[in-house]
Order: sequence, then structure tokens, then C-alpha cells
Amino acid sequence: MRTDYQHDTLSALDAITEAQRIAFAPMLFQAAINLRDYGILKYLDSQGKTGATLQEITDNCALNEYATGLLIDMGLSGRIVYCSNDRYFLAKIGHFLVHDTMTRVNMDFTQDVCYQGMFHLREALSAGTPAGLKVFGEWPTIYPALSELPEPARSSWFAFDHYYSDGAFDAALPHVFSLQPARLYDVGGNTGKWAIRCCEYDKDVSITLLDLPQQIALATQRIADAGFAERIHFHPVDMLANQPLPGEADIWWMSQFLDCFSPQQIVDILSNIARVMQPNARLCILELFWDRQKYEAGAFSLNASSLYFTCMANGNSRFYSVEKFSAYLELAGFAIEKQVDNLGVGHTLLICHKK
Repeated sequence: MRTDYQHDTLSALDAITEAQRIAFAPMLFQAAINLRDYGILKYLDSQGKTGATLQEITDNCALNEYATGLLIDMGLSGRIVYCSNDRYFLAKIGHFLVHDTMTRVNMDFTQDVCYQGMFHLREALSAGTPAGLKVFGEWPTIYPALSELPEPARSSWFAFDHYYSDGAFDAALPHVFSLQPARLYDVGGNTGKWAIRCCEYDKDVSITLLDLPQQIALATQRIADAGFAERIHFHPVDMLANQPLPGEADIWWMSQFLDCFSPQQIVDILSNIARVMQPNARLCILELFWDRQKYEAGAFSLNASSLYFTCMANGNSRFYSVEKFSAYLELAGFAIEKQVDNLGVGHTLLICHKK
């Protein structure tokens, strides 16, 4: 457990202030989204140290003075903007809302994928099903629905997924290929981005992508367009269905895959892999663990995102702590031989072997 979670360090005044921020957090979030999307923050950014009056801001956005004033005042309370001598300026928080890619990806994901459905969190918690997913349609989980999600939810989902994996992929490649694999299985390969990266990194490696048929359909054209159709193969499979698995790989790779399952499902999936994998093969898992983040913002983001899994994705998974995840590996018959933290924006790479 991180040491900063072991004590209550807030004063009573700070605590009640934070309590009010929680009470009205949806209003602040929606104000921030609209300050951004109506171009108010971008306009203030362009004015730099000069700032702008309320009338000037109104004249340069698509809202009347009433609506602009509402957003600006909430922006003041949210420390997104500040005011001096009746002129408004972009504050540091506002700067990141405008310029920081991670913040934009997170906000779009929250707004477009999670916000409406999160109203059903109470039902999801009690039923163990993704009760919020019904705002998009009737599916048992979000994964077979990804190709059918309406816009902008679909684009925001993939932007979120790819943002957190892409940077870590480059950092993980040298660690994985130091094991000199000839054949690699990409389990839960999604759109094929990792498989393509591997083929670009190593001219001899052969990849097999194991995933649901719907996901393989998404990946097939992308892989063909990249010119790797002859080196990347497909094995449609539901990893929860106890279906036959191939067993020839040197490396079994999973990136942000096992966080999509409950603890028992994780143990079952890993146990099935352990039964068929070669004695000298390795299991490489790239995951985000909330207790291995360098900064509080990272842990906060992951614990918040875990509620997406509960309410929107499947009803029973989350971003785990590495402490608990290690126990699942142990139960499935694996031991961690190498752990590399802080890859990309906060991933951990676990290289494991069968015990």
C-alpha cells in the first residue's frame, strides 16, 4: 500500500472543501468540458498575459453573455481561470485542459463513454453486471460492441486505449525481444497495434493474434494495410470459454487484457495457458497497476477508471494492485522472474515463467 494512503492529513477546513468539490463534481466536469469545447479556454490561452474581459470572451465564442458568464464563474471556482482587474486569464489547470494530451483523452473518455452510463453504477455494483452499457445498446459486455459503439464513444474508447498502450509498447519491446522469440502469441490483440509493432521491430518474428472474432475482424484490414498479412496470423477464441489453445509460442503476450476480467477469470485464463505453453516459454504481461504509479494523479486515474469496468465494460473487473495480481499468477502456476515499472505513462511489465 502506498504510504500516502495510510494517514488522513487534511485539515477540517480542507476536508469540507474537498467534500463540496465531490458533491458538485459532475457540474464542475461539465463546465470544464464546455469551457474547452466552446473555445473559451483556447481563446484565453491566445490572449496570454493580456487576458480578456467577459464581453471580449463572449464576442469570441458561440455563447451569449449569460452562458459565458456561468461557465467563467464556475471556471473561477474550479481554478481553471483566474480574474484580475476585471480581466480573465487561463490558469495552470486550464492550460493542461487545453494542451495536455492525457487530460484530453481522459476527459473525452469520461464524457463520451462513461458519463451517461455511470448513473447506473449503483445497479452495476449490486448486480455485478455492466448496467450502464445499456445507454448504448443491449450487450453482455462492451468488448463485442466496440465496433458498433456510436460516435463519438467509439473513437474516444480507442483513443483512450491506445494512448495508454502506445508509449508503453516502445518501452517494452527491448525487454520482450531480449528473450529472442521466434513465435509470439498476442492474446487480446485488439486492433493489432502490438503485433504490427513487433513485426516492425523484428523482421523474423511470427505473430498469432488470439481474440474474439469481432476484434479479429477489426484487426485484419489494419494488419493487411501495414503489409504484415503473411507474418501475422489469427486464432479466433473466447479465452473464457475453455476452447482449445495453440501451444507453440515462445512468448505469450497480454497488454491491458487481464484487467478486463475478474480475479477468478484471470486465474482460469492463466491456468489454461499454463497447461499448453512450452516449458521454456515466457508469459509477458503489460498492465497498469494503481499501486505502482509514481504520482498520485496516476493512482487516482486508475481507480476512477476501474469504475468504468464495473459500470460499462463487464461488471466484475478493474485495474488491480500488483500485490493482488501477483497472487493470481501464483494460483495459476506462474512465478514472476522480472518486473519493470514505469514504462510509458505508468505501465508495469511482468515477465513470468511456469513454476
